[in-house]
Amino acid sequence: MGSQQNVLNQLVSFILGASAAAVLLFFITSAGRGAWSTGISSWANGTVEFVDPVQEATSPAREAAVHAEEKGVTEPEQDELEQLLRAVADEDRTVIMTSVNEAWAAHDSLLDLFLESFRMGEGIAHFADHLLVVALDDGALRRCRAVHPHCYLLPAATARNLSDEKVFMSKDYIDLVWSKVRLQQRILELGYNFLFTDVDILWFRNPFERMSVAAHMVTSSDFYFGEPYSPFNLPNTGFLYAKSSRRTVGAFEAWRGARAAFPGKHEQQVLNEIKHELVAKRGLRIQFLDTEHNAGFCNNTRDFNTLYTMHANCCVGLGAKLHDLRNLLQEWRAYRQMDDGERRNGPVRWKVPGICIH
Repeated sequence: MGSQQNVLNQLVSFILGASAAAVLLFFITSAGRGAWSTGISSWANGTVEFVDPVQEATSPAREAAVHAEEKGVTEPEQDELEQLLRAVADEDRTVIMTSVNEAWAAHDSLLDLFLESFRMGEGIAHFADHLLVVALDDGALRRCRAVHPHCYLLPAATARNLSDEKVFMSKDYIDLVWSKVRLQQRILELGYNFLFTDVDILWFRNPFERMSVAAHMVTSSDFYFGEPYSPFNLPNTGFLYAKSSRRTVGAFEAWRGARAAFPGKHEQQVLNEIKHELVAKRGLRIQFLDTEHNAGFCNNTRDFNTLYTMHANCCVGLGAKLHDLRNLLQEWRAYRQMDDGERRNGPVRWKVPGICIH
């Protein structure tokens, strides 16, 4: 019995070794073709991304002017956006972005809490330098400029009043979130990667540490079932990373184009409807983030030791979100004052249940 087990162990070791060698040979060969390029290396511990040389042969930035003309984007708007992206992007052309209306940007509202979380987080204050805040109305733009250096007024929002708190799934809300997807596609077309984060998300640690450089798109999850690349996970596009490429631009075009087939649904619902097709037919690699690390009020582990971001989803109403996020940030301050021994003793849970979070 022991000899059989030794033979089995040797066979497994041989197979694993051969597989590793084959993978290494593939990447060395690809590197010789000039297929390596830096990804989000400055934010993800020096890792690099492998870029498909055939898929990426045409730069989205070279196609941006054509796409902008097709979408009715004027040259001044395009120039302003490009200037802001150049100012905000890191060395890997990655931009963090969020969006606010006047209610969310008001003093002591969601924008203030969001920015404070960067200052209170573990080694993430510098991410605010790479943050573009998209204002959905003039009031939000004024307030943004008072507290943050990089603000952009969304042109599509000026035709409607988006200054008040919008009721979830109202027509204004649905138009707003689809305008967000349109802007995200433009950013990809200009050759920039983006990480979009809803303003009702608190950041505690560097979320890029949880993101695979092999993914074309990374999304948080309302519900996560254990396999990061399985489209059976339920996405939450309030936290969404996309890598600029022809593939991702095509995926965003398909996403926006699918809106007509699902009338009355917002962008997250439509993505959930077409995610299997994007994976199977377009070869899009979508990573779904584990709710143990990128949590939300819908589903969270209640452990500060593993928490990177917390989203006030499954929570309706600005007042409820503010109440619970303020309590959570206060609990995080207390956690930061603990010594390492206290943290290692076990899960460190927040003590005060809220209106939405439990």
